[in-house]
Amino acid sequence: MSLDNEAGDGITARENARNRLVYLFRLSRPRFWFYLAGPVLVGLVYAAPSPNALVSPLSFALFLYFLVPANLFLYGVNDYFDADIDEENPKKEDKEVRYTADRVVAAAVVVSGALGFVFVTFLSFAAIVWLGVFYALAVGYSAPPTRFKKVPFADSISNGLYIVPGVIAYLSFGSAGTVPAFTAAGAWLWAMGMHTFSAIPDIEPDREGGVETTATFLGERATLGYCAVVWTASAVVFAPVSLPFAALLLVYPALALGVAYTDTDVSRAYWYFPLLNTGVGGIVTFVGLWRLVQL
Repeated sequence: MSLDNEAGDGITARENARNRLVYLFRLSRPRFWFYLAGPVLVGLVYAAPSPNALVSPLSFALFLYFLVPANLFLYGVNDYFDADIDEENPKKEDKEVRYTADRVVAAAVVVSGALGFVFVTFLSFAAIVWLGVFYALAVGYSAPPTRFKKVPFADSISNGLYIVPGVIAYLSFGSAGTVPAFTAAGAWLWAMGMHTFSAIPDIEPDREGGVETTATFLGERATLGYCAVVWTASAVVFAPVSLPFAALLLVYPALALGVAYTDTDVSRAYWYFPLLNTGVGGIVTFVGLWRLVQL
């Protein structure tokens, strides 16, 4: 083999590596990274006994894991089991990517999931139990035999998994005790509403693929009503914890009703929710930080 060919092979290998990295980046849904990592920040801020505790190696590791690897694992599993359905999903044309049957990609998804088991050595027993809940729901949502995503209302309920990283982070401080019940329930209901709203743009592709979800079962308008009810319940349940935060959460049912009673395209509105969620989460985190520095 000539040096030119070796150079050419080297360029091809680098291009293949780069293409895989770009693909894995898009597979992990960077637009939604903070859906898992954001709750980690909230959990850390409200459980930390002091500002210095926030900069511990474990805190950083939890945030970084749920920022990228956990998302790659979650969405990699989802896309693997949805490969046939996603052939008809227009979101996969530009906003996301279709799953590629590639051993390197599959290995990256598996390794991303396995990385989380490293935390077992450093977490309290309660936090380990919740880590198990995260894995059970992350896999059970997409994979047989449970495949919650094909069971109306079970798909919505199971997506409380997005607040689980926050619970794990909260419990990572041994002195934190247990997560307040109203906080956990209110956050779980919020996550249920977010998931169901996100399923509305997939109604037609899911119906064509034979997947029955809460959104396909109810239809677009009724699903928006369901989201409004669940988000309102979230605010009500959260009221005993913090009335200002409960009032802040009412922006979600207001937006769901606004979309339902205007000509707003749900598919278009859906892509603005990461900005809204980041803003709301930022406010909650900032208040927690302010409280912490006043201790």
